[in-house]
Amino acid sequence: MKRYLSLICLLLGACSGLPERVKDVPVTDISYTLASRNLNTYEGTSVRWGGVIVDVKNEENFTLLQVLSYPLTFYHRPDLRERSEGRFVIKSPKFLDPAIYVEGREITVAGTIKGDIERTIDEDTVRLPLLFSETIYLWPVADGYYGSPYHWRRGYHMQYWF
Repeated sequence: MKRYLSLICLLLGACSGLPERVKDVPVTDISYTLASRNLNTYEGTSVRWGGVIVDVKNEENFTLLQVLSYPLTFYHRPDLRERSEGRFVIKSPKFLDPAIYVEGREITVAGTIKGDIERTIDEDTVRLPLLFSETIYLWPVADGYYGSPYHWRRGYHMQYWF
């Protein structure tokens, strides 16, 4: 029985999709929704959030990524089957190439809440939570298998068996 339990633990550990550099960052389990209601309370708190890139702006010494927030799955990937929670902005001290960090790409970030920032969406000016990034993971483009909630029904996995 111990052998089976060890094998199961090993296999589950191998399935973890998030790289160590993002997964191992110590964070507090605070959702976007909870933090965005009262940013002053959570300022300085380390969190792990994710979503879909909406906009990229490179400034002289940093990059601002505007992200449409989604809850994270067990593997810390944005769960696009769920309803979006709102938007937040990631401030990265590194240059992030807008040809790579393009609109629509899924992203997971570990960082620290640093208040809010004013952004213009369409013609409205809004204040969005600001997250200073410690590390960012850009997810590979979904191939119809990994990112789809219906991948088992579509038979994608079956092509390797027959």
